[in-house]
Amino acid sequence: MQRLFTTYRVLAIIVGVLLVFGAFVALPLRYLTTEGSDLQQLGETLSLVWVVHGWVYIAYVVVAFLFARGARWTIPFTLLMLVAGLIPVLIFWVEHRVTQRTRQEHPELVSR
Repeated sequence: MQRLFTTYRVLAIIVGVLLVFGAFVALPLRYLTTEGSDLQQLGETLSLVWVVHGWVYIAYVVVAFLFARGARWTIPFTLLMLVAGLIPVLIFWVEHRVTQRTRQEHPELVSR
């Protein structure tokens, strides 16, 4: 279960960084710059971030679900964990809450 917790945290950070980068860098470059400009083309190229985010998010969902079920957390909290990877910045707050809750309820899983 400790390995699952560590994997969850790593995937949460990766998903969060990809989501923030895609939402606040790739999308504005693609849609808010002059059509055909170098910046607009860069934005289109950087849109590959969404493909990577999608694949990593699938792994995140599986690991988050398994971890939440193993920790015997409620369905609403589990759903919050799963949906957090779709809303920019929210995943960082949720990962922090999951870590706090794990420290309280399962201190043996957290290496300090």
